[in-house]
Amino acid sequence: MKIHEYQAKALLAQFGVPVPKGRVATTPAEARQIAAELGGKVVVKAQIHAGGRGKGGGVKLANTPEEAERAAAQIIGMQLVTHQTGPQGQKVKSVLVEEQSAIERELYLSVLVDSTSGEPVMMASAAGGMEIEEVAATTPEKIIRINVDPATGFLPYMARQLAFGIGLETRELLGQAQKLMQGLYEAFAAKDASLAEINPLVLTADGRLLALDAKFNFDDNALFRHPDIAALRDIDEEDPLEVQAKSHGIDNYIKLDGNIGCIVNGAGLAMATMDTIKLAGGEPANFLDIGTVNNVERVTNAIKVILDDPAVKAIFINIFGGMARVDVIAQGIIEAYRTFNITLPVVARLEGTNLEEGERLLKESGLPIIRGTDLYDGARRAVEAAAGKVA
Repeated sequence: MKIHEYQAKALLAQFGVPVPKGRVATTPAEARQIAAELGGKVVVKAQIHAGGRGKGGGVKLANTPEEAERAAAQIIGMQLVTHQTGPQGQKVKSVLVEEQSAIERELYLSVLVDSTSGEPVMMASAAGGMEIEEVAATTPEKIIRINVDPATGFLPYMARQLAFGIGLETRELLGQAQKLMQGLYEAFAAKDASLAEINPLVLTADGRLLALDAKFNFDDNALFRHPDIAALRDIDEEDPLEVQAKSHGIDNYIKLDGNIGCIVNGAGLAMATMDTIKLAGGEPANFLDIGTVNNVERVTNAIKVILDDPAVKAIFINIFGGMARVDVIAQGIIEAYRTFNITLPVVARLEGTNLEEGERLLKESGLPIIRGTDLYDGARRAVEAAAGKVA
C-alpha cells in the first residue's frame, strides 16, 4: 500500500524527521489561506501516488497567496500524466501547500528490504533529486548501502558512515543526520514499511536538513497491525480492478498491459505462467495468484475480475493442485459460466488433487473449454485464442 506525500511527511514528523511546514488543500481557496499562514512564498504540489509530478506540471512555485490560489486552481482537477502514471494519467484531488526552502544541496536517503539478505538496507547518495534507478545505472559508486540487522537496529556508526559518504562532515550536520536517519529507520520498522524514501533530502542555506519529499510503501500483509496506516489508503489512486480483487479477498492481483487473463494457484507458478505466455508470443493481462483455494465463490470472483478487464481477449486457467482441489476449481469455472455471460475463449490446464472428479465435472458440463495438456501447450493455446485462432 502507498500513501500520499503529505501523509508520509506527517508520519516522518512523528518520528522526529524535520519536514517543511505545510498542509494539504482540496480547493484553491484553502491553498490561498494556507499560503497566507506560511508567509506567502510556498510550493504547491499535486498529491498523487506517482513520481515525476514536476515534469508533468504538478508542482508550482508561488510567491503570494494569490499566486498559490491560481496554482492550485490549475492543478486540482487536472489529469496529471507522469512516467509512473502511464498515458492515462491520474486525476489530482488535492495539493500540498508548504513553505519554500532555500536549497543548497539535494541528497537521497531511503530504507528498503534487501531481497538478497532479507534485511533492511539504508541507502544514501549525494545525487539527490534524481531517479535512484538512473543513478544506480550510470554512477553506482554514488550510492552507499548499509545493511541493518533487525535484532540490533540502526546504530550510530552507520549514520556517521552514511553521512560522511554524502558529504555531511561537520559536527552540526553529523548530529542532524544521525537523528534524521534514526527517525527514518524507526518509522520504517515500526510501521512495517517495505520502502521509506526521502528524495530529495535537502541541506538548506541556513544549515538545516529537511525531508523535501517523502514516499512510503507498506507491507499489505502487516496492515492488520496498523489500522492507522490502513486508514490512509486512497483507493482512487489504485487500479479499479485491483481494488475489486481485494474486495473479493483476492490480494495477489496486479493489472498488466497484455490481453491474456491469468488465473493460477501459487506465486511461483503464476510467474512461470506469465513467462511461458511471453515465450509463446503473447502478453499476460495480469498476475493473479488465487492461492490454496477450496472455495467455489472465490474462483468465480477471480474469473469476474478477469472478465471486467476490457483488454482481455482470452483466459488461461493454470492449476497445479496440491492442497488446492481441481474439482473445486472446476466447480468454480462451471458456476462462472452460469453466472456471467462468458464469450471469451477459456483455456484450462488442470493437474493435481481430485483431477479425475474435476475432469468429470467439466466434461459433463459441456462447456466450450479449450484444454491444455501441459503448461506450454496451455499457454500456446491461450495465445492463439487471444488472436482469434480457436481450434
